[in-house]
Amino acid sequence: MKHYSVLLNEAIEGLDIKEDGIYVDCTLGYAGHSKEILKRITRGCLFAFDQDDEAINYSTNILKEIGNNFEIINTNFVNLKKALKERNINGIDGILFDLGVSSPQLDEKERGFSYHQDAILDMRMDKSNKLDAREVVNNYSEEDLAHIFFKYGEEKYARSIAKKIVEYRKTKEIDTTLELVEIIKSAVPEKYKRNTHPAKKVFQAIRIEVNKELNVFEIALKDAIELLNKDGRICVITFHSLEDRICKQIFKEYSEIDSKVKGLPIIPEEFKPKLKLIGKAIKPSKKELEENNRSRSAKLRIAQKL
Repeated sequence: MKHYSVLLNEAIEGLDIKEDGIYVDCTLGYAGHSKEILKRITRGCLFAFDQDDEAINYSTNILKEIGNNFEIINTNFVNLKKALKERNINGIDGILFDLGVSSPQLDEKERGFSYHQDAILDMRMDKSNKLDAREVVNNYSEEDLAHIFFKYGEEKYARSIAKKIVEYRKTKEIDTTLELVEIIKSAVPEKYKRNTHPAKKVFQAIRIEVNKELNVFEIALKDAIELLNKDGRICVITFHSLEDRICKQIFKEYSEIDSKVKGLPIIPEEFKPKLKLIGKAIKPSKKELEENNRSRSAKLRIAQKL
């Protein structure tokens, strides 16, 4: 199975791995990052989260070839704190979020993530989730669709696309990805189609809505920071400005002295920064961009617990 782990070396270096540390990969996927972490923790332990059964089955076999000091936890990473507590883990030495959809998920047309291949509209990371893309497209109001397309896709033709969808579904339910692509194409100007794929932002927006990605990420990121041991590292790989903005704001909030006490000669402990930012956001190298076009929008941010 072909999966390219974005910013792999940079993320592994950013974690500053100790061989006896406890590490968490919040986004196991096809084990690209987990594999490299496991190789380096001969006396430590890895906990990896995923809710995709296919990814879990594949990755279990890959990781078993390296060692048995790992556990895959089949749940959304929003349950990070609870799941680790159940395993008596109250502190960790490093944690990674890679928020991209893995290549096999995109390439496997049955999953309904891709606007290039025809499939039933789905887009669920967790197949047991009741809400799928077909439900969103066929049952959300015009106002809600426009709001989602604009908020999660930053789509400037959000209103006209939502209007076209609602018009179309009066005569027939929208079932497939390419059916939706054609509706989107009919709602935007010709010039817009020449510059970019017109469905890209709408599909991103629907995927985020189906999987509640931004809310989940914000909760989990704050929990991850709390769980870090002193000097522990957190690495976050984002793929669009919405995720990156959340990461940047939370890192900023946790790395600055509370404005209420700024300027005091002695800062009380509870108001001191919890994080130190490590360098600036890292983007893929020219070599990586040549090897994997999908990494072009990726950004890695790294912080360390004080």
